[in-house]
Amino acid sequence: MVTLQIVEKPGANLRRTLLRAMRQGDLRTFRSERRGRKITHINENYPGWINWDDSHGVISCEIRSPKQRPRQEWKLLSSFIGRLADKYADAVHSIHVQFPEET
Repeated sequence: MVTLQIVEKPGANLRRTLLRAMRQGDLRTFRSERRGRKITHINENYPGWINWDDSHGVISCEIRSPKQRPRQEWKLLSSFIGRLADKYADAVHSIHVQFPEET
């Protein structure tokens, strides 16, 4: 598991913007599931999912790999951060990445 905290610039509403882009087809790399609480990559070569939530301008993400393909979070992580840097950098203040120990 990898965790991220995305600190958005004031008033950016980044999570809402990303969900809208996924639903309208402007951001075709990812899709939202479970009413926007779970994000997956459209390509199965990027296994896993992102659980996320936002509060007070910080989007908290937890990237997980499926049990049959462990330790593959880096693929989804690099794709997600790359897309943020490419299309949404003006809405991001900073991104903090943590690699917590598995229990």
